[in-house]
This record gives sequence, C-alpha cells and structure tokens, in this order.
Amino acid sequence: MTDPQGNLPFLVALDVILAATECSVGTIHALPSGSSLLELRAQRGIPETILDRVARVPVGKGMAGLAAERREPVQVCNLQTDSSGVARPDARQTGSRGSIAVPIFHQGTVCGVLGVGRSDEHEFSEAEKTLLVRVAAALTVHLRPA
Repeated sequence: MTDPQGNLPFLVALDVILAATECSVGTIHALPSGSSLLELRAQRGIPETILDRVARVPVGKGMAGLAAERREPVQVCNLQTDSSGVARPDARQTGSRGSIAVPIFHQGTVCGVLGVGRSDEHEFSEAEKTLLVRVAAALTVHLRPA
C-alpha cells in the first residue's frame, strides 16, 4: 500500500483512538510552522458534504481552531444543541454530540489538533482528557517540523 501524503500513521492512530474513546468521528489537523491555518491530515466519519470546510481551519475558529489558539482542550457536551459559539454550525452535520479537540505540541509549540466526537451527549472526564492529551503527544513524532 502506498501512502504518498504520509497520512497512514494518522489513519491508524485515529482508528485506535476512536475505538478506545467510543467515538465515531475523528480528525487530525497539522499546523505548519508559521501558518495560521490547520490542515487536515486524516479523518474518519466526516461527511463528504463538509469535508472541504474542515480541510483548512483558521486558528481561533471552531473547536480545533480554538484548541490551537487556547493551547488547551475544548469540548462541548452536545454539539447538536450547543449555542456557545465554540463549534462551527457545519460541525452539526457530523452527527456528533459529545466532542473534544486537543492541541498537539512539539517543544511547547502547537503543531496540530486531535478532535473526536461521540454520537451521545458526553462530558469528557479529566481522565479522558488526560488520555487524549497523551495520545496527542504521541502524534507529535509525525507532525513536528522537519
């Protein structure tokens, strides 16, 4: 199997993460050095109709962008009914309810964001957040600048 874009490690990681967290939707975005746009490297469960809108996410916009900007996890208990403005309206099309985005760091700098969503309402516990932060740290090897 060839993987010219180098996304296979991210797809494998997403499959494991989604199974472990009982989530059905997941994304991994990279944040190239000097850029203000997160770039989608891998996804599972994102509808084709919104794929182009999640392909590039400005830092500070949507859950992934806010996680990158704030340098901390951002979550909503029910994406379908959330009115906080944290998530973009298109995000509802994923069907997710409980959702979280976790920044990925390399040497103290945000280099990407891991996002997952469940089909049920869910507030991620401190233990779940800690697990996702650790998993995100393990992805750094594939996202760090060359």
